[in-house]
Amino acid sequence: MIRHICMFTLQEANKEKTISEFFKRAEKLKELDIIKKFKVVKNAEKTPDSNYDVALIFDFDTVETLNQYQKSPQHLEFGEFVYSVRIDRACIDYEF
Repeated sequence: MIRHICMFTLQEANKEKTISEFFKRAEKLKELDIIKKFKVVKNAEKTPDSNYDVALIFDFDTVETLNQYQKSPQHLEFGEFVYSVRIDRACIDYEF
């Protein structure tokens, strides 16, 4: 199994509205049955400002299915939105 964790720092303007839209758009990714486990999370309040704002935590059977996800129309559309509202991104993919 491959766990894909991708974290984002979002622009300050309308951040709460952006986070809400992030969650709404991320839900569309559930349509992809190649995602075995699906979790979208928001940073806890009262934690350091240096933390990322939101993260995607997805599990895939193989690296090949992760790559298939990366090229899917749903992911590409979501990525365009995220690119327009993010400041920073960090990602890790690991086997477990």
